[in-house]
Amino acid sequence: MQRLVTSTSLLRSAKDQFSRLRARGRWFSSMPEHAATGSKNEEPVLPRFEYSPPRYMGPTAEEIVRKRKEFLSPSMFYLYKKPLNIVHGKMQYLFDENGRRYLDGFGGIATVSCGHGHPDVVQAIVNQTNNIQHSTILYLNHAIADFAEALASKMPGDLKVVFFTNSGTEANELAMMIARLYTGCQDVISLRNAYHGNAAGTMGATAMCNWKFNVVQSGVHHTQNPDPYRGAFGSDGEKYAKDVEDLIRFGTSGHVAGFIFEAIQGVGGIVELAPNYLTSVYSTIKKAGGLVIADEVVTTRLFELWICNCTRCVLMRHIVIVPIYQVQCGVARTGSNFWGFQNHGIVPDIVTMAKGIGNGIPLGAVVTTPEIATVLTRRNYFNTFGGNPVSTAAGHAVLKVIEKEKLQENAHVVGSYLKERLCSLKDKHEIIGDVRGRGLLLGVELVTDRKSKTPASAEVLEVMDNMKDLGVLIGKGGFYGNVFRVTPPLCFNKQDADFLVDVMDYSMSKL
Repeated sequence: MQRLVTSTSLLRSAKDQFSRLRARGRWFSSMPEHAATGSKNEEPVLPRFEYSPPRYMGPTAEEIVRKRKEFLSPSMFYLYKKPLNIVHGKMQYLFDENGRRYLDGFGGIATVSCGHGHPDVVQAIVNQTNNIQHSTILYLNHAIADFAEALASKMPGDLKVVFFTNSGTEANELAMMIARLYTGCQDVISLRNAYHGNAAGTMGATAMCNWKFNVVQSGVHHTQNPDPYRGAFGSDGEKYAKDVEDLIRFGTSGHVAGFIFEAIQGVGGIVELAPNYLTSVYSTIKKAGGLVIADEVVTTRLFELWICNCTRCVLMRHIVIVPIYQVQCGVARTGSNFWGFQNHGIVPDIVTMAKGIGNGIPLGAVVTTPEIATVLTRRNYFNTFGGNPVSTAAGHAVLKVIEKEKLQENAHVVGSYLKERLCSLKDKHEIIGDVRGRGLLLGVELVTDRKSKTPASAEVLEVMDNMKDLGVLIGKGGFYGNVFRVTPPLCFNKQDADFLVDVMDYSMSKL
């Protein structure tokens, strides 16, 4: 207990320092140490950030790698040729074991919304832990009720009943079960190129062979992906929507349980849905008696196929399984709206979420209407850790920070600026086939030939390693592993955006 009390006093001191720096305009410094040029001859330099991390006294990267190989699942791989030992984070920056600073352009896999170690979120976690860390939802605790109320206030229409889970996979599993119970139908329609989780039901809804194990998966039909860049019908949303109508006619009884979609596909490579697609599909699903499920986030970890780039493996086409993660398009990340589905002018029947609502704390949720929610009263349904007081206290603090610091507006302003700068790189580098996304949820697809759209998978790995060496961390995704995923914390500023783009430009110039 004494350690927690001491931590609280330290956090208060850190919070005071944070406020002073913000007031002086120095936390998100507007003046870089050296103007980032992005030229071939001069390396860009990190913007100033007046913060020094505590000295790290733990094991080295080499020691951790040894233990991981011996004691952890062989499915757990790491990014980069030389893996990073990240030991500390502060707002939009991460620090390795040697105290080197990196600009976090991946946001903990699109999970860190407010920033690493945000004092308000940390304080909420410490305060709740000091009181009680866990009991059970069978007892009353105000943290879960307060957060549910705050979360419901962010939802349109009659979406106001919340059920908390620990992850996006759990949330999607529950949403699909609710749809099946409510409609009395089993058939669920999902999009090709989608990822919805790695449990029994959600793996069935996932529609990429790279992420599906050979286990029984039933009751899900996959329709054409309305991908404006690689899809069969380009940006014609109506033609893709017609495929959903045909699938219901010829692949089901004519009635379905529901349709599940990501407003922007994350693992699939930051793919935006074609214009006018969702409004047409929404009408079709309703005619078939189904519910519409908006997947605003999916779960923690899955696996991607990477091509190893050593000489032997390139020749042998050796495949390596490496972990990647799904993206979060809700919780203000797209900038123009708080939730991704709102960019398409529909109100779904069920919304699932996780990741950014906890700023890194394991937390997921299903939100639906009072009428639909009653199906769970037919039997007992319970989640031991869903609604944990520490997790929900953190989630509530996240919503308050997003509103207080206007992070949704920042995601729109800085994200638009960042996208514009990334688009300018497309004119300079032939290897960039497409730049897409909204707010601080952006994708840059690399191709070896723009006409054939041949994936530049090996080049992505090389550029990522070069960017890491220069101080920028970003993610990757897409079926072919050829898309940069740029999903930084929502406190990202324009100087950060300039540095990220200049580093990407410099690294691509070295190919």
